[in-house]
Amino acid sequence: MDTEFEHLTLGDVEIIKVVEVRGPFGAPGDLFPGIEDAWQEGRDWLAPRFRDADSGAVLAAVQAWVVRSEGRTIVVDPGVGNGRERPGTPHFSGLDTDFPERLARAGVRPEDVDLVVNTHVHGDHVGWNTRAEGDGWVPTFPNATYLVPRADHDFFGPGGAAETPHDHHRLLFSDSVAPVVEAGQAVLWDGGSHRIDGRLTLEPAPGHTPGSSVLRLASGTDRAVFVGDLLHSPAQFLAPTCSSAMCVDPAESAASRQRVLERACDERELVIPAHFPGPGAAEIRRAGAGFAVHRWRL
Repeated sequence: MDTEFEHLTLGDVEIIKVVEVRGPFGAPGDLFPGIEDAWQEGRDWLAPRFRDADSGAVLAAVQAWVVRSEGRTIVVDPGVGNGRERPGTPHFSGLDTDFPERLARAGVRPEDVDLVVNTHVHGDHVGWNTRAEGDGWVPTFPNATYLVPRADHDFFGPGGAAETPHDHHRLLFSDSVAPVVEAGQAVLWDGGSHRIDGRLTLEPAPGHTPGSSVLRLASGTDRAVFVGDLLHSPAQFLAPTCSSAMCVDPAESAASRQRVLERACDERELVIPAHFPGPGAAEIRRAGAGFAVHRWRL
């Protein structure tokens, strides 16, 4: 399997996974308080693909999804970006990756992108919204409309509730969100849902951030849901009530996760999280108080 990008076709929609970075992201107990029982329950299959067998660290990836639907090219959650100052997440600071070249090798030039979807405003989901130019930042995708949840724009933006406790939120907003808003390329969506086209719809799934959303795909008989950071590890299939330490409202995040995963089971939606390394999507079924992977895809 190609470790750089992988393809999947669902109905009339093409999906390409393009990896930016991959590796250990921290100890399970630090990232997911209370999840150790699930790690033990799934130890036979979580390691070595999702947990380092020697150090015990959670293995994760930052990756974007290219979605081709109804003649448009869409980039979902465009990663960390290069040259960012991220004091709250030092492993994302000062990156210098060849992600634009990887997109090009996947057949995507910046000027070809019609739409960028930020499922939420965190540094590893909005970074390549922009690129450095001179002393500032400009939109990476000059012809694209950027869909940003209004609730996150207001929360992370100037004067928002996130600004005071975490200066790194101010930094990511100023270098990765504000420039696309100032360029007139952003659409701040809110309400119950936002229809992109006849196959793709954004729906709220708050908790990880106030504006966290999922992207639903329905084409022919195929169904999928891009869940963003509702899941950071497949251990959360086993323990869906365990939210990550990065969640603004862990209880609300758990409720959103449960609701989305139950619907995925009922409607046979392929679950596509943002950060799973290796196998990046899963068909799931109910199993006791949680969920089990029926089959890995992508």
